[in-house]
Amino acid sequence: MAANSSTGSATEPPGLETQWREIDNLSQQQLRAGDSWYLLDKRWYDQWKEYVHAGDQNSSSYPGKIDNTELYEDLDSYHLKERLSENEDFVLVPAEAWHKLLSWYDMMDNQPPLERKVVDLPSTVKVEVYPVEIYLCLSSNMESTVSACFSRADKIHAIHQKIRQHFNVSETAESRLWMRSTDTSSERLRNLNMTVLDACLSSGMTVIMEIRNADGTWPTSRPQIMRNSADEDSYRGPPGVCGLTNLGNTCFMNSALQCLSNTPPLTEYFLRNSYLEELNFTNPLGMKGEIAEAYADVIKQMWSGRHYSVVPRVFKTKVGHFASQFLGYQQHDSQELLSFLLDGLHEDLNRVKKKEYIELRDADGRPDQEVAEEAWRNHLRRNDSVIVDTFHGLFKSTLVCPECNKVSVTFDPFCYLSVPLPVSKERVMEVFYVSLDPTAKPTQYRLIVPKAGQVIDLCTALSQFDLLLTNVMAVADVFNHRFYRIYQADESLSCILDRDDIFVYQLSSGCVDQEGEEVVMAIYMRERSHYRDYGSGSNSYSTSLFGHPLLISVPRAQCTREDLYQLLLKRLARYVRPLDPSEEVEEEEEEDEEELYKAQTNGVSDDEGEEDSEEAGPSKKEEETQESGQAEEQNNCQSEASPSSEGEERAEEEESSSEPDRGSSTEEGQSASGSTDTNSQDATDGDQSTGVEPSGKEEEDEDEEEEEEEEAASCAQANKRLPGRRRYTERQKKALFTIQAVNSNGTTERGMGEADGGFSFSSQPYIAIDWDPDMKKKYYNENEAEKYIKHQSMDVPHQQITVQLQECIELFTTVETLEEENPWYCPTCKKHQLATKKLDLWSLPEVLIIHLKRFSYTKYSREKLDTIVEFPLRDLDFSGFLLKKTVNSTEPPCRYDLISVSNHYGGLRDGHYTSYARNKDNGQWYYFDDSKVTYAREEQIVTSAAYLLFYQRQDKIRQPTVPPPVPSSSQPENHVSSQTHDGMDGASSCVSMETD
Repeated sequence: MAANSSTGSATEPPGLETQWREIDNLSQQQLRAGDSWYLLDKRWYDQWKEYVHAGDQNSSSYPGKIDNTELYEDLDSYHLKERLSENEDFVLVPAEAWHKLLSWYDMMDNQPPLERKVVDLPSTVKVEVYPVEIYLCLSSNMESTVSACFSRADKIHAIHQKIRQHFNVSETAESRLWMRSTDTSSERLRNLNMTVLDACLSSGMTVIMEIRNADGTWPTSRPQIMRNSADEDSYRGPPGVCGLTNLGNTCFMNSALQCLSNTPPLTEYFLRNSYLEELNFTNPLGMKGEIAEAYADVIKQMWSGRHYSVVPRVFKTKVGHFASQFLGYQQHDSQELLSFLLDGLHEDLNRVKKKEYIELRDADGRPDQEVAEEAWRNHLRRNDSVIVDTFHGLFKSTLVCPECNKVSVTFDPFCYLSVPLPVSKERVMEVFYVSLDPTAKPTQYRLIVPKAGQVIDLCTALSQFDLLLTNVMAVADVFNHRFYRIYQADESLSCILDRDDIFVYQLSSGCVDQEGEEVVMAIYMRERSHYRDYGSGSNSYSTSLFGHPLLISVPRAQCTREDLYQLLLKRLARYVRPLDPSEEVEEEEEEDEEELYKAQTNGVSDDEGEEDSEEAGPSKKEEETQESGQAEEQNNCQSEASPSSEGEERAEEEESSSEPDRGSSTEEGQSASGSTDTNSQDATDGDQSTGVEPSGKEEEDEDEEEEEEEEAASCAQANKRLPGRRRYTERQKKALFTIQAVNSNGTTERGMGEADGGFSFSSQPYIAIDWDPDMKKKYYNENEAEKYIKHQSMDVPHQQITVQLQECIELFTTVETLEEENPWYCPTCKKHQLATKKLDLWSLPEVLIIHLKRFSYTKYSREKLDTIVEFPLRDLDFSGFLLKKTVNSTEPPCRYDLISVSNHYGGLRDGHYTSYARNKDNGQWYYFDDSKVTYAREEQIVTSAAYLLFYQRQDKIRQPTVPPPVPSSSQPENHVSSQTHDGMDGASSCVSMETD
């Protein structure tokens, strides 16, 4: 049978010897990864060899059409049989040999060719006989799957195209693939240029195509959306006019994202899906494309026009994963986040897949134009992305050695300009001055002091207002009713922040940092509770600070309880009402045996307070008084009593019974006796009571020895008569408050008393004035205590420094000398030198970011500069700053228009970020405050909070495509408000971190 008579589609074959020679030669070629080879049934191939070797075209051994029937599992699916062996069941021929045989002999009808790829495996190169069989489906209908076979050398892009073709997915629809190996485990197939082998796809797995929703979200990972209305899904608003939810101190991130979102060339790049073709998954300096994809998701949602506000939680997680400094929810700098993000996007989208090493060359006298072009070419050889296209410029750096005058010129790329602000050598401080005059209210002053000055300079500036203020002064930072810090005269003013409440106290003499005839005491005001705190393991009263603390100087000889009490009464006379003579009566004090026992074992002796028992009272009261007094005397605790008549005593008893908690109650022990002090800690701590002892002691009728013997005897009798619980009565003169030595926080009490009723201090003394709640309510005037006077210096408006943006740019290009921490190595001198350095602008990018360096950090101080920088919204001209002059009309202009601003309100330790931005579609300015968006007027944009400025070159700005919206009251709540935003007034609610 002739070969050409077997089929109409076969071509005229060459001679049999030629057929063998051609096929045999082709079969000897080496395997190369990616080439195609074909499977032939071994029996057909052997018959063909017998036929061509016979040399007779009419031989009965003619093989007929290529028939691979024996290799298929069935003729319906045409699946290859399992465990077939090469050279036993089949032979492999290269693609060229296969096509020759096919053209000579044709193939059985409906049989598909068994094409297989050569794959380069880790250990060998081989023909992949059994390809990977994968199931394909859409995320919207995962029940409907189809199977397809792919070589391990195929790209994921081939699978992507196969799904699009089979399920009729539009080429314009944005999609992404997921690989699912089990019912619960799925993984993104990010890199479409990766092979099936590298993606670890194996037979039986499912690849799912997910198509992005119209609102920019993905169906399987739809993020939380700020829902301000039940029908948000039907909301349609201006694209890009969308808030970002604050996840917890993430206002810095939201502000930077809003500025980048309103940068037209970058946003359009992502909305066009241009980034998909440029994702760099192999860059060791990048983030495997994850930052770019996360950013793209946020942008697509914000510009879908279907959300009031988007929650950027996935983006925040990605940023924290690749930059650990942004983990958690601490406040950060928006400029630092912007710097990381631009660098991350650049490396994720870098078109240079393999960076080559480039040795930098110095100018060596060559023309600037030549050196600059060489530097830019070298930069593009390693860095080529949309970030470089949009944000990168070039500046010239000139270093001059001070010793040999060697000049080094280099051209370096930049992504943003960090320009300094003019720094004033003075600062404005507000302080409260507390005079020695107890009737004078505190006065608030506004002072101008040297920024690098000392505390003594503050006192000098204050004394210039009034010659009477020239006495010794003490300066302290008051926080939460206590002294946060008491400053020494030689301490730097940089330790004091603008937010601190600074009080300056006039002292008669003495100094807080040295010993003298007078001691400077810190006085706190405390209010104790009505009940003892037994739950903490003690029986003391809990206390809380209130009011303003005081600093007073006291002669060391007058540091007794009585003297301090009288001194403090005079010092507080403006807002503390003294006791009337009619109120200065004895009061009856009762205490059970347990309290008396504690007083006996933990009391402190005060010899000056020893007195005779009162004789005028009833016999039982007298006896009990003597018993208690003797018991306290035996245990170094003293009982005091004021002289009074029996009628006065009864009156006091009636007053105590009607108002048991007012004044000096029976358990509060306001005398210097052994009764438990109101402010002491647990009695077992051994802290000493420092209550005020009253004046007016009576004469002794008997000598001290006889009194002790009588009191001891009466105490013994009382112990026999009153077993278990008993009561005793003590008569004393009423006091407004008690005095307690405490620590600097005013919490832990310290036993600082001496046996003679005085105080001894080894360090800065802190004294607490403890008030009973009822006594405080009756005698302490809180409204009067809080009053103060504003000095006329406070009426002078604080003039903020205003500078022009051009001045800041001039400072950026000013010659400076390198610091000792950052010297330059001179190649001529062969050593490090403190060279002079000058930066000049050579070329500018399409979008210029200007970073105003408001945060000033030096080895001596840290501060935030609130200088108002006047920056133009239009026609910012850089022609006077560029070294590179326009050569021809094709050169881009040097004029820029403002497109967005990142604002920072607050100080160094806290703050809040917002942003202004101009929408690229309608040209309207908006104010973005986290999830809240309001219209903004152009005159509101320039404020002292401006931190990052985004400018776009005028020749690249497109005219708005839609008319600006007309503000109306029908806008959804918490979205674009019809009220314009006043940047400075709005800052009042955005200053502290708690607002985040």
